[in-house]
Amino acid sequence: MKELRSSIGFLTGGLKERLIQEALALRTRRAESGARDSASPEPVAPVPTAVPASESVARFDQLPGYRQLRLLRAGAAQLGIENPFFRIHEGIGGATTIIAGREYINYSSYNYLGLCGHPQVQAAAGQAIERYGTSVSASRLVSGERPIHRELERALAQAYQTEDCVAFVSGHATNVSAIATLFGARDLVLHDALIHNSVLQGITLSGARRMAFAHNDAQALEELLREWRGRFERVLIVLEGVYGMDGDFPDLPRFVDVKRRHRAFLMVDEAHSLGVLGASGLGIREHFGLHGSDVDIWMGTLSKTLASCGGFVAGDSPLVEHLKCLAPGFLYSVGMAPPVAAAALAALEVLQAEPARVHRLRERGALFLDLAREQGIDTGTSAGLAVIPAVTGSSIRAGRLAQALFRRGINVQPIVHPAVPEQASRLRFFVSSEHTPEQIRATVQALAQESEKL
Repeated sequence: MKELRSSIGFLTGGLKERLIQEALALRTRRAESGARDSASPEPVAPVPTAVPASESVARFDQLPGYRQLRLLRAGAAQLGIENPFFRIHEGIGGATTIIAGREYINYSSYNYLGLCGHPQVQAAAGQAIERYGTSVSASRLVSGERPIHRELERALAQAYQTEDCVAFVSGHATNVSAIATLFGARDLVLHDALIHNSVLQGITLSGARRMAFAHNDAQALEELLREWRGRFERVLIVLEGVYGMDGDFPDLPRFVDVKRRHRAFLMVDEAHSLGVLGASGLGIREHFGLHGSDVDIWMGTLSKTLASCGGFVAGDSPLVEHLKCLAPGFLYSVGMAPPVAAAALAALEVLQAEPARVHRLRERGALFLDLAREQGIDTGTSAGLAVIPAVTGSSIRAGRLAQALFRRGINVQPIVHPAVPEQASRLRFFVSSEHTPEQIRATVQALAQESEKL
């Protein structure tokens, strides 16, 4: 292909155009047959014959997305709604936080078990800096491998009862890179309708066919598989352990049964369920008493319960080796920073040593959910674990309600369109094991009062 493109450069007229078209057609046929040629560049879209006269095409402030953003901000300002995003927090974000010198009850942190700021976690990060520095300064394939990486991965593999595990430097990139590496144009990916953006991005990049099924509906998945399974080579089903917008979780054994009967792969994103579900916080696997091998791809993040940053995939050895050697998000990224890996490992150790944190989180979540429902607040399908929405029904109402609570010393973020459908706009409360019953009661009371005012 490189030689062909070099030759094209010396040709003119119809022959040049014909060769270009033949080269592009060859690439298309290869993509459709599932073949991949990483050494060859992707075909380039034809150059327009006429250059637009408008200067707007070369200005970022004229991008459609940015113009829409400005309109939304202007509309919110006219309605007297302050921008609730990018507020500066002046310390550790847990059950409380400091913003502009004032302490707030905080429901906008993933610090579910209070392990961010835990002395053991901080000490482990400090020791890793002393031993390895702040960066490994290379991809792990080249010269960035450190013992702390394998210690973390072995501990995660043990927690999930799998053969191995690989840690990525970004949770979002874990899903994007893993799915795009493992699946291609001859494959089908079926996902829950409420799946995370990172999964959707990974499917798009993979080139696989994508279909959504109704939220937590194993029967809807079954029907799709009956119709479509025979038309594709590999099929992947993707679920979340706890859904980060709604706070509910799937009946995982039913999905395991479906995937086995249809010879599909099953992937579970445990971003919000590790440390939350299960008697000792080991996630949805432990909650349902499943073995690690019942799910083909266990994915999770290090940024929530594990008080660090990054993501991981746990599974059998061929899966992990394949990703280590071929996933761009791992292969071409610098290795995870030593203090980041050490903090996650220490947090996992505290999680396993102190299950009372998990029990306390469950109690606090149940209290919040029960009180909210008593007040007539729409909490959707939340199971009352760590994520509890208060559905407002409109973006404007969500913004105003968040602002009213902020003025009363409660920090909670509005989730508005397009992150969710307009009629499903909400406030999203992340509950921590460190919230006190008094804080929760005061919050729900304020939420009910301000909702009534609106």
